[in-house]
Amino acid sequence: MIRTTFRLLSPVLFLAAVFIPVLARAQDDSAAAEPQLAIEAVIVEPEKPGADTLCRLRIRILNRGERIASQLGFTVTINGTDIPVYSNQLFMFPLDPGTTSELALFNFWTTETSRPMPADGKLRIEVALREAQWTKIEMVEEVETWTPLGPVTGLPVSAAVTLSMTR
Repeated sequence: MIRTTFRLLSPVLFLAAVFIPVLARAQDDSAAAEPQLAIEAVIVEPEKPGADTLCRLRIRILNRGERIASQLGFTVTINGTDIPVYSNQLFMFPLDPGTTSELALFNFWTTETSRPMPADGKLRIEVALREAQWTKIEMVEEVETWTPLGPVTGLPVSAAVTLSMTR
């Protein structure tokens, strides 16, 4: 009886010994893989704003993928406070594969009723790319057609910048 059980289990043990390390290595490789899209920089102008200053916000974003990415959904926070305009907004900007693009986001005021001048004089702006779609862009009967091919995985990705404000 013991011998029969061992004979039945030995192929199972053999397969487990072979495939468990392979599966573990595959999971490690996918976890270590860089995201297909990455925010390389958050750019704010002016670099040293004062209170009640209108600032220009841009990002540099890298597409490491092999397809165009678009339908970009962002979350932007200023000193930890979400900027609500981004919650229902998708940017239909095509990010060509293998390139870095600069994308203008919405301008913002350094201070508002709900967001007073920070006591430490620091303004931290964080931009997170929370969603995107791989996209096929082609001309069909003289009309540019955008076809979503599926979500970009590995999101969200984010980057931040901290500015010193003038008083």
